[in-house]
Parts: sequence; C-alpha cells; structure tokens
Amino acid sequence: MDETYVQDIIKKAGSQGCDAAEVFMKNASGITVEVKNGEVDAFEVAKDFCIGVKIIKGKRMGFSFTTDKDQIDRIVDEAIEGARWTNDDEYLCISEGGKPQDVKVFDEVINKIDEKDLIRDAILLEESALKYDSRIKKVRKAEVSAGSGITRIVNSNGLDVSYSSTYCSASVSTLAEEDGGESQMGWEYAGSRRKKDIDLIVVGQGAAKRALQLLGSRKIETLKVPVILSPSVAIDFLEILSASLSADAVQKGRSFLSGKLGKKIISSTIDIVDDGTRPWGAGTKPVDDEGTTTENKTLIADGVLNSYLHNAYTAKKDGSLSTGNAVRAGAKSLTGVGITNFYLRPAGNNPGSELIPTISKGVLITSAMGVHTANPVSGDFSVGISGIWIENGQLQYPVKEAIISGNILELFNKVEGIGNDLTFYGSAGAPSLLIGDMDISA
Repeated sequence: MDETYVQDIIKKAGSQGCDAAEVFMKNASGITVEVKNGEVDAFEVAKDFCIGVKIIKGKRMGFSFTTDKDQIDRIVDEAIEGARWTNDDEYLCISEGGKPQDVKVFDEVINKIDEKDLIRDAILLEESALKYDSRIKKVRKAEVSAGSGITRIVNSNGLDVSYSSTYCSASVSTLAEEDGGESQMGWEYAGSRRKKDIDLIVVGQGAAKRALQLLGSRKIETLKVPVILSPSVAIDFLEILSASLSADAVQKGRSFLSGKLGKKIISSTIDIVDDGTRPWGAGTKPVDDEGTTTENKTLIADGVLNSYLHNAYTAKKDGSLSTGNAVRAGAKSLTGVGITNFYLRPAGNNPGSELIPTISKGVLITSAMGVHTANPVSGDFSVGISGIWIENGQLQYPVKEAIISGNILELFNKVEGIGNDLTFYGSAGAPSLLIGDMDISA
C-alpha cells in the first residue's frame, strides 16, 4: 500500500506536540451467501475501509477513526481533543514493532472467488446435509462467506508494515425428525484462510450427523462417571481458560490464573499453545494489531503455566515483553489482549489416541449449554449437556437434560486421555478429552 497520507497522519501528530502516534488501517471486502431450499435467501457484499489513530500526549491517550478518506485530516485533531478528557496513565505506549513473520495468510483462489462460486458452494452445503439421511427434514441455515483485506500499521517508532489476507467459512444448521415427532438440531462450521481447507460436503454431513445422533434421547439418573468432551465442547471450556490467560484480565483481578506463573495448574499430560504463525490459521498474522511480531509459544507446558498473553501496554505494566497478542475488533477500536491460534495438544510427542473404546461406562458430551457463564474469577461452572451414553467401549444411546458442574482448572487437571482428532473452530482448537469421574445430575 502506498498511501502517503498514513505517514502524513504520523507527521501531523508529531507537529502538534504528540509524544507518540499509531495508525491502523483496514481495507477489506467480502461476500456472504445464505441459501434455503436451493435458492438464495440472503446475499451480502461488504466493502469496508476504516482508519484509526491513537495518540499519546504526556501521559494521556486519545483515539479517533474515520471511514471516509476525505475526513482523514480531522482525526488527529479529534484524538488530541479526546486525550484532554482521559486520565494520566504512565504505562501508555506504542509497539517497537519487529520483523514480520513469513506466514501463509493469502490464498489467490479466495481472492478470485465471485458471487456465482459462493452461491454454488452454499447450495452444495445445503444439499450435502439434506441428502445425508431422509430424517433430515430441514436446513435452517446454510451460509458461506469469503473475502480478502489489506491491513497496514504505522507508528512514530518507525514501524510501517502491511499485509494482505483472505478468509472463507461455511456454517450450516439442520433439523432431524423421527416419525414419532421428536426433533433435534445439529450444526457444523469450518473456517480457514485457504479455500481448499473447507470441505463443504464434510461440513454439511457433519451437521446432519450431529442432529441424527441425538434422536431418541433419554434422561439419565444422577451418577458419577468419566466423560469425553468432543472437540467443540473442549474448545468451549478452553476459551474460558484463554480469557484468564490474558494479562489484562490478570492485572484487573478478573482471572483465576493470577499469581500462578511457574506453577502446575492442570494435568501434566497437556500443553496449551498460542501460535500466530500456524499456516492458514484463522488467527494467523505476520504481526499483531500493534505491529509486534507474532509468535508460536507454549503457554502451558506439561501442565505448568509459563506465560500470560500480552500486548504492549500490559507488557510494560508487568515489566515484560509483548507476546504479539494485541487484537482489535477493527480500526474503530483500540487494542486489547486476545488469542491468535489457541489450542490444546498432548504434552511431549504423544500423538493422542482413540478414547471411546477405553470407557466401560460414561458419557460422550457433544453439546454444552452455557459454558460462557462460567465465573471468570473463580472458574466455577454449571452447564447443561447432551451427548451419548457409552458402555463397554461402545456408543449406546443419546442422553439429554443433564448437568455437569465443577471448576475449569479442576476439569483440565482431571484429563486422563487426549484424542487424536484436533479440530479448530475459528481460532481455537482442541482434540477430544477424557475427563476422570465427574458428577452428572439429572
């Protein structure tokens, strides 16, 4: 990108007495198609340009943005005016930057996709779900999206980096019905920065399978048995853990991992990784949203907490270094702390294993409702679940309307087995997890 006005913004901020300035610009476009009954039900073409500027003057910060290139001249003035009304903060800073990682984030195939391609893909997605089994009566939503964008980050420390990236995704929800009138919902999703990673037939059939496997669900009595978390459910719990790994949450007293650096906090069979360099990952970037080089880092190794996630601000506050985890919702917002590609893997070189055959009696949990309501400070949770009863190493029948309760750290400390089915949903991934005896209430 050769827009000189981005550098002009930095110069203007300096000429008006700002001690530091940072510009974040995003120019993106995308297409989303939703079909129903083989026909296009919704179609959206989005083009988004936005540029945001952060200034530091003294110990105060100001921020402004615009979506109109003709209004760029005013945003420095607005940011400076905004700084007048903020409090002093000695930890305010901008990134020193670093060498961008050579990562795979741009797929020429996606860049050339047109609306006809996506309409065809969405129809195939719906058909794949409907044709899987005659009991799939309806597809409530079959949606595909694809797009590309250019990101540029410039600051007064001399940083000037830009990169192009792409994305595509497919999601579908299904309704399965038995002749007796019972119905169950199922869903599936896939997303990547590369088109070839999205198998529309697999996604459609996956949503059908999820709905079908819950038909004929029974209630079970209150008991204590091992459970297997399917990858999607394991990810739900992993995302609660990721929130507590944020240094921002730790510094604000909103993390159950506060004060636990260097300590064993979960099962020694587990590593937890945040990898901003993973090829084609949804969270992959050459730099984070402040321009700091992204990293592949093991946050928890053999169950021991090695590091929190930092952006430039939280790192300065801790006397540490940014881990390349500055994230923002877009140019309209300031950076926070977040994950890149965050996933759980077996410690060491363990490849994982088949879990269901190892269970004499237990439950495969395929859905958990309300995991997001877990207490962020204590880690306590109580969630509704549905899944499939396991007996003698075999799936037997679906179960419903049960509840599991516990604590996030205790849950991950009771991991007794790790599957060989690592799956990513967006920027978070996990394999199936075998958890030792858990209380299940009916």
